[in-house]
Amino acid sequence: MIRNLTHLYMKDIFGIVISRYAIVLAIAVLSACTPGKKDQQEETVQQLLPDRPAEVTSMTLTAVNFEHELVSNGKISAQNVAELKFQTSEVIAAIHVKNGARVEKGQRIAMLDTYSLTNAVNQAKDALERSKLEYQDVLIGQGYRLDNPEAVPREVEELAKVKSGHNTAQTQYDMALYNLEQATLTAPISGVIANLFDKPNTLSSPSEIFCNIIDTRSLEATFTVLENELGMIRIGDKIKVAPFSMPGVEVEGRVSEINPWVDKNGMVQVKASVGYHERMIEGMNVRVSIFRSLGKQWVVPKSAVVLRTGRQVVFTLENGKAIWNYVQTGLENASSYTITGETLKEGDRIITGGNINLAHESPVTVIESDGPERRDNSSDTTEDSVATGNNEDNE
Repeated sequence: MIRNLTHLYMKDIFGIVISRYAIVLAIAVLSACTPGKKDQQEETVQQLLPDRPAEVTSMTLTAVNFEHELVSNGKISAQNVAELKFQTSEVIAAIHVKNGARVEKGQRIAMLDTYSLTNAVNQAKDALERSKLEYQDVLIGQGYRLDNPEAVPREVEELAKVKSGHNTAQTQYDMALYNLEQATLTAPISGVIANLFDKPNTLSSPSEIFCNIIDTRSLEATFTVLENELGMIRIGDKIKVAPFSMPGVEVEGRVSEINPWVDKNGMVQVKASVGYHERMIEGMNVRVSIFRSLGKQWVVPKSAVVLRTGRQVVFTLENGKAIWNYVQTGLENASSYTITGETLKEGDRIITGGNINLAHESPVTVIESDGPERRDNSSDTTEDSVATGNNEDNE
């Protein structure tokens, strides 16, 4: 009995010791883990915080001539296009050119077989000679001498020509000669051959165009602008034309014609003469940019304007820090905005790149600058700074 009680007592004591040991061990493990977790958190925070100032690009804020840009889509067409067609239906004897060939004014294009046409001329000539004899007979019958034509009154002369059929014979002879001359097509203008589909030894059709000659050195762009944009366009404004099918190709031109009519869609048609480019052809689809100088204004690259709390912001550089300035953008072109701001002044250094994640008074380092001097051209704004983002990315 005593032995059993002793055994139970010893078992309870052993259980208590084991429990306490387990508790102490758990506390030791937790104590060992806690400092490691804290160190890891500190390391993570350290990684998130910038270890050096942000690298930015900048420019000097000065008033420059701003060129407002309107963009539209249009088509290229030639100002001078010739349509060539045969006047009679005969077999095509020869074709001397092909599509895409450049021809000069007066150059031979194609010709018909002239056998029938030559015979028609000879027959008309014989009929004309017979009418002359009839004419002379009428005059002699009226008592006039052929060796003194000045003595014949004009009324008698006209009546004699009608009776003899001389006028009709002369008209038919002239037409036969004309058809013979038109059997050979020549270029009325210098240009490029287009839409030539007929073949030699086939029958020509007077009702169909044989080919076109396009003067590619007198091209124009036809495009439309919105009614509310019409006030920004004037005759003589500079434009740039860029074909969609030829990236990198740009041709300059000038606005030459504005149609004073607003169509049912609220659009106004505009034409502009365009410089020559060997690869631009009739009907080509192009992107048209119309430029108009609007005088001196503050102009910054689009990358300089970012959004903060739903408002447009430009950062200026002061003592190595980025300073937050609210601005309002005005007009724009493909690369720049005009801006106004109550806190901006002439000569401020504007941060143009590396500003996506900047906050007020963030430390920054300028890696590229436009220098103290600027050219008086709004298009240089983006060329003199490195753009690392655009306004759409900021949104």
